Amino acid sequence: MTRPGKLTYPQTRTVDQIDDYFGTSVADPYRWLEDDHSDETAAWVAAQNELTFGYLDNISYRASLKARLQELYNYPRYSAPYRRGDRVFFFKNDGLQDQSVVYVQQGLDGEPEILLDPNTFSEDKTLVLTAFSPSRNGKYAVYGLSEGSSDWQTYRILNIDTRETLPEVIEWVKVSSPAWCGDGFYYGRYDAPEAGTELSSRNEFHKVFYHRLGTPQSEDQLIYEDPEHPLRFHMARTTEDEQYVILYISDRGQAKLGNAIYVKNLATGDTEFTPIVDSITDETYGVVDNVGDSLLISTNKDAPNGRLILVDPQKPTEEHWQTILPERPEPLRDVDTAGGKIFASYLQDVSTRVYVHSLTGELENEILLPELGTAGGFGGQKDDDFVFYTFTSFTTPGTIYRYDITTQHSTVFRAPELTFDPSQFETQQVFYPSPDGTRIPLFLISRKGIERNGKIPTYLYAYGGFNVEILPSFSANRIALLEQGVMVAIANIRGGGEYGRTWHEAAIREKRPIAFQDFIAAAEYLIAENYTNPDKLAIEGRSNGGLLMGAVMNQRPDLFKVVLPGVGVMDMLRFHKFTIGWNWIAEYGSSDNEADFPYLYSYSPLHNIRSDVPYPATLIVTADHDDRVVPAHSFKYAATLQAQQSGYAPVLIRIGTKSGHGASNLTKALEETSDIYAFIFHHLGVEPTFA
Repeated sequence: MTRPGKLTYPQTRTVDQIDDYFGTSVADPYRWLEDDHSDETAAWVAAQNELTFGYLDNISYRASLKARLQELYNYPRYSAPYRRGDRVFFFKNDGLQDQSVVYVQQGLDGEPEILLDPNTFSEDKTLVLTAFSPSRNGKYAVYGLSEGSSDWQTYRILNIDTRETLPEVIEWVKVSSPAWCGDGFYYGRYDAPEAGTELSSRNEFHKVFYHRLGTPQSEDQLIYEDPEHPLRFHMARTTEDEQYVILYISDRGQAKLGNAIYVKNLATGDTEFTPIVDSITDETYGVVDNVGDSLLISTNKDAPNGRLILVDPQKPTEEHWQTILPERPEPLRDVDTAGGKIFASYLQDVSTRVYVHSLTGELENEILLPELGTAGGFGGQKDDDFVFYTFTSFTTPGTIYRYDITTQHSTVFRAPELTFDPSQFETQQVFYPSPDGTRIPLFLISRKGIERNGKIPTYLYAYGGFNVEILPSFSANRIALLEQGVMVAIANIRGGGEYGRTWHEAAIREKRPIAFQDFIAAAEYLIAENYTNPDKLAIEGRSNGGLLMGAVMNQRPDLFKVVLPGVGVMDMLRFHKFTIGWNWIAEYGSSDNEADFPYLYSYSPLHNIRSDVPYPATLIVTADHDDRVVPAHSFKYAATLQAQQSGYAPVLIRIGTKSGHGASNLTKALEETSDIYAFIFHHLGVEPTFA
């Protein structure tokens, strides 16, 4: 009998599926939900969405909230321009366009023209522009298309002079960026699936090809394959002058965080790749540019915070490496070159610092930024005399600056014209202790002058994995929270890259629970410091952050009022069996390994749900086209949590259509955000007012 006030959930069939992991029997009663193409799963999805959207429809201000989000987002947004040949390219969104539009102009003072408008690709706006790469001379561009924001791409080639798309179609592209060289480009793809084979199974034997303009894909030249290692990724890049082809090889399925790197010097007629680093370990290497016949390479080899070295491919062994930028106390986040200079970006307590160096490493000056925040985009051509970069913070929308290399001076090139006043809000950065004493950064964004009374409705977000930094950046969406008195808290927990390789590796594999401890400590800090309390605290994380949400809710269901796991990795015993999930073994480990199974099982969100615990209000978010973290993770997790929930708080799952790991267009993104925020407001007791 259903207790008063408790939702009645759709019936989910169970099966007698028991797996043996090194003598431990593990039930998987919802295994059938892994087949997201079956009629039964489709019926389950429809029933769950009917319940979820029926629940959300009863929140009276949901439509007004969506309208407010549209108002906040409705301002022009630009990317920084960049040059190829005598043409300049940039992206622009007028405000509420589902996808940003590609513009081109002759020189910096030319008249901008629409070059490619992805909003015209399909009637429902779910055919997504995933890549745009002009050739070195600016006459052609490769652009990538994805259906519903799937990771699978199709490449097309645009003749920029005539605005015509060439007839050839490049299919089955994945884990790839086009790398121009001469009258064609390098790219990575998998073989086409055999008839009757599921697309999701085609994630083995990644290959690099060269496509020559004007020829069919069937004539593309195979550049590199490795039949002995089916789960490796191979990425081709070229230097700006197209002298070198760089081949990166990674093997994360074998728990290796780093990469090997091979090169081919086209100027000397090389026909084979030769190694710079031929073994794959946990060290990473990335070519920044070539200086003559030598290569500038950023690496964390013997430098957890990163350094820049110069390597002669004719003498690639480590004793011949020349250090150009030695390791600093702050992590090296990015290195670019332009105009004969090196632009090095570092993170100092999760805020960007940018320095300009000569090509031999001498420090010339720091580029002073307007406030604590994030800057990026300093790359350019060797003959440029200025570069563009973008600066943003939690309360400053993306502003484009022009930096003159000769005068060492920055000026605003393009600032957004907003329909709201971000100066009403403020950001403070605090640091809190994790249980082991580690000092963790926490950003707090709120209305100016908000009273610390222990009752502030608070939204806490984190990611904590894959060396990803959560940096200060502006979000019009967050304004909808802030203007209703909600405080936004961003925790830079371990597992990310905010403090370099050491910070990342502190919370990988068997040490993953450290990230959970860091996050729980953030919530406890906010309560102890009288900002909020458990009845006013909502938490969200997506992808790896969705795993974080599931784990911390299992461990401390008493600490949160609302939990929002988005596109999460929830089944830690089977994640590596779907699409490219094996690529995460380097981060998580694998249940196929007897040493890894116990710790994965101990925190796996799906496997640690209890029947005697009242869980917080939970809105799980996923999408039908997510072929990165497949929706089966969220399906099985939702079915289990609904069956085990002993409390009255709702457990709902929102399953987006024609979207992938992220929303396929702005309309769908705003719809999803309005549903999430309505759920937050409803359960935190926030009664929003909209002007």
